[in-house]
Amino acid sequence: MPENRPGQYDENRRRMVEKQIRQRGVANEKVLRAMSKVERHLFVAEEMKKEAYADYPLPIGSGQTISQPYIVAYMTEAVCLEEGDRVLEIGTGSGYQSAVLAEIAKEIFSIETVKPLADRARCDLKERGYKNIKIKHDDGYKGWEDAAPFDAIVVTAAPTEVPEELKKQLKVGGRMIIPVGDISQQLCLIVRTEKGFEEQMLLPVRFVPMVKRKEE
Repeated sequence: MPENRPGQYDENRRRMVEKQIRQRGVANEKVLRAMSKVERHLFVAEEMKKEAYADYPLPIGSGQTISQPYIVAYMTEAVCLEEGDRVLEIGTGSGYQSAVLAEIAKEIFSIETVKPLADRARCDLKERGYKNIKIKHDDGYKGWEDAAPFDAIVVTAAPTEVPEELKKQLKVGGRMIIPVGDISQQLCLIVRTEKGFEEQMLLPVRFVPMVKRKEE
């Protein structure tokens, strides 16, 4: 298989981290190491591999995309992950963001509403040796109540409003990064405090809409 040739994409990945991520302001070394290690070309279709380290989203099927590398790094830095953190991810997609999170945090609980994507990501991540990622096919709006509360929540699809159930599943001191909006979207950082929630709008973004799971 082409992706198994050693070193084929190493230089492209190194350049991606230096030019597209570090030089654009992402400075957290844990995030930069994770972005340097996770091989994005293994999370896209064969015909897309030549574009794997370009700084834009790519289609992964079922109307979904793999986010651009800069946004993956930016969101991961924004939630200030620690080694012992338990993280909820909404929108597994290809599993690329899951893998980046898993390089830093202790446990990743990831929800995907599209069953073929959930099944494929589960197999791909297991094949790549990730033992700290759990994936389920479910409705992201509901979160993962049985595993809550979480130190961080990373949402990779845009609801029109922040789901209240996700906010409830944050620990006090926990952080959530989420794109919010319809045509016009903003990336929002939410921190749960003893008194409630603090929200900060960070930058304009463009994500696929967050949808509810379709009944089987």
